[in-house]
Amino acid sequence: MINKTEDKPSSAISRRRFLQTSGALGLATATGGMSEIVFADGKKILKVRSYADMRSLDPAFSQGVTDEEIHSCIYSKLIQYQPGSKWGYQLDAAESIKQVSKTRIDFKLKRGIMFSGGFGEMTVEDVNFSFERFLDEELKSPNRPDWGTLKFIISRGKYDGSIEFTKAFPPAWSIALPYIVGNIVSHKAWEQAGGKIGTTTPCGSGPYLHQEWQPKQKTILVRNPNWFGGSAEFDEIHILPIDDENSALIAYEAGDIDYTRVPLASVARLRASPPANSTLEEYPSLFYVWVGMNIENEKLADPNLRKAIQYAIDVPAIMQAAYFDAAKPSTGMIAPGLIGHRQYPLIPPQANIEKAKEYLAAAGMSNGVSLTLDILNKPVNVTTAQVIRDSCSLAGINIEIKLHESGDFWSLGDASSGEKYKNIQLILNRYSSAPDPSYAMAWFVTDQIGIWNWEHFSDAEFDKLEAKAKLETNKDERGKMYEKMQDIMEKSGAYRFITHEATPVIYSNSIKPAFRPDGLPLLRYFSSV
Repeated sequence: MINKTEDKPSSAISRRRFLQTSGALGLATATGGMSEIVFADGKKILKVRSYADMRSLDPAFSQGVTDEEIHSCIYSKLIQYQPGSKWGYQLDAAESIKQVSKTRIDFKLKRGIMFSGGFGEMTVEDVNFSFERFLDEELKSPNRPDWGTLKFIISRGKYDGSIEFTKAFPPAWSIALPYIVGNIVSHKAWEQAGGKIGTTTPCGSGPYLHQEWQPKQKTILVRNPNWFGGSAEFDEIHILPIDDENSALIAYEAGDIDYTRVPLASVARLRASPPANSTLEEYPSLFYVWVGMNIENEKLADPNLRKAIQYAIDVPAIMQAAYFDAAKPSTGMIAPGLIGHRQYPLIPPQANIEKAKEYLAAAGMSNGVSLTLDILNKPVNVTTAQVIRDSCSLAGINIEIKLHESGDFWSLGDASSGEKYKNIQLILNRYSSAPDPSYAMAWFVTDQIGIWNWEHFSDAEFDKLEAKAKLETNKDERGKMYEKMQDIMEKSGAYRFITHEATPVIYSNSIKPAFRPDGLPLLRYFSSV
């Protein structure tokens, strides 16, 4: 359900409050006002916030939702997520698309979809290359799991084709086609670029084109004059990476951006008195937050220590201190409303210090133990970490909090960035998700160690269930598999589930935004009022 608050004028942000809240990344000035669409040199410019900076313009190496916010604007897919309160899709590059058997999807491309840069018209050959390249073991795409049992693409002419799977793959419609790996790129352009790209792209076919990336400042998209869908709404879209939601809200209230997610701590104030000409909307969230434990670390190799940490972390206290009771404790990685969501965790969310001490004693550490907790430097994470440190200390577990800025944090568990991934002990992590349980669970199989599996968790039964569950067409059976997988994760002691958060957003009434049901933006569908 979406809760909306709008059209209640209030005074601009006060200098006193600005100085109280303008921490590290404050982008705004105290003299700004509410945002309106900017017309600079006759251009209509939309300015939005993203929680992290762009890392790759190649769908095969997308780092998740922050890259996809750009990709979905500059590339085309056969289908796109449909904006609104219910999950669904709408046609994009496909004139028609249909599941004709458990293992085959037929599609027909629209004619006249042109790639920029002189790379010609989109054909089935481009779809073939874009999808099948994920199967190339030499490419080593971290997003390979999103295509599941993809076998190959069959071409039946310039515009007609089929997607063939070795086995039924239900997430094709909710994950593969409308999300990251469904982006269609030019075979010719990528071939000329050497098979993959980085932070520049040779061409696009979406409503916008990538013009410029200013690292840690902004990404600039410009209207594609040859977009097959007509004329895009804005001359330019500026995407500003702002890690801290408090700083993002300050930027919004000063008129520097037209839309942002807001901190949960500010929701009550914004409900009561939203800024002038603004609308606050509240959405459920698919994000998942947890404390992970590196089971290959010398200290954490003992499952009794991991169990002690699970029982020592007080999740309700985190909800109160860090989330202002605007979020609820999670039961696992899969959010409410999705297949496989567990009603209850195996370990209650409340801390049990006596139980924690028992496990600590069983680990031979009755005199205490010292560990590190790596976190992304954001206020909500800092508060969460402080609560974890304080509750763990009651059991004799001493936590040293290690702060990291965005670029450093997201390379911690990446084996390609060096040996530091082996040094993780505890880590407070948060991943984005999509409307299928397979997307939440695919990153914890053995093959993902050193990529997205930062806990080094490895369980043969889990791996088998993960492979089987994403192929299962019976929803009840599929749900049971995902519930069991979360049981296995929790029993390993490598995970303490925290929350799925919530997604409150605020935007200027000068724009008409478009959101997924979980409140994430679909920028290609934003328009002005």
